[in-house]
Amino acid sequence: MRPPVSHISPIVLVAVMSALLAGCSQGGDQAQTAIAPAQAQESGLAVIPPGQLHYYPPGEYLKGGYPVSPPETQALFDHELHIMKRQVSQAEFSQCVDDKACKRLDKAQRNAVSPDLPAVGVSWRDATDYAAWLSRKTGQSYLLPTFEEWVYAAGPDYQEDIVLEAFDPADPAQRWLAEYKLETQRSTVIDATPQSFGRFGQNGAGMQDMVGNVWDWTDTCHSRTNLDLTDGGMAGSQNCGVRVVAGPHRSAITDFIRDPKGGACSVGIPPSNLGFRLVRDIS
Repeated sequence: MRPPVSHISPIVLVAVMSALLAGCSQGGDQAQTAIAPAQAQESGLAVIPPGQLHYYPPGEYLKGGYPVSPPETQALFDHELHIMKRQVSQAEFSQCVDDKACKRLDKAQRNAVSPDLPAVGVSWRDATDYAAWLSRKTGQSYLLPTFEEWVYAAGPDYQEDIVLEAFDPADPAQRWLAEYKLETQRSTVIDATPQSFGRFGQNGAGMQDMVGNVWDWTDTCHSRTNLDLTDGGMAGSQNCGVRVVAGPHRSAITDFIRDPKGGACSVGIPPSNLGFRLVRDIS
């Protein structure tokens, strides 16, 4: 079990936004930076010190029957976060396949064994199989990060998606224009060819490629929240057959999907590639 993260009561934003279906929504940011100690550097882990995170949680939020922006949330990390500085490589994942602890990748990725490129074309199930295998091999406990852990580790490198100007959600014309504006500003052309580690830089904590063309699986379930159900509160449900992936924007993808174009969020641009990095459970 990972140490718990404390959440502080959300602050509901004035600006609302649509295009928040199935987890395509605004991201978060926070100001911490850190330099990992020598031991963590040698093990390939960055150590993020305790601190606070202000971010927009993933999921679908509804008010008055219309999609709205999620409430800004504050999370308190009262423990260090030990997380891989880069994604798991093709060579590393192939070792798990050779040990018959991970399923073979699809034909397009089957012979990809480079130590300098991230493993892509992996599902959430593939990533959790690898985490279980690595835990057995090392005697340490490895897990996929939650979305909030991923955003916390990304630090200032992770920028929120476009925050829309306020509009009347009951006016279909305004809503369509807001959706069009969001998707137009998200539609940056990205080379879908996986790049070598470090191609997209690293932050002050040593985290590499947090805004590159490989999105990371997280352990966070897709959620649907109705802000009208309780006075000043929130009530909703989770679908853990769909997981949140994090990168230049967030998406929600069915857990067995390897090709993001085959099971990404219903609104928004699908991720270019699906990969993963792990956190080490220090509890």
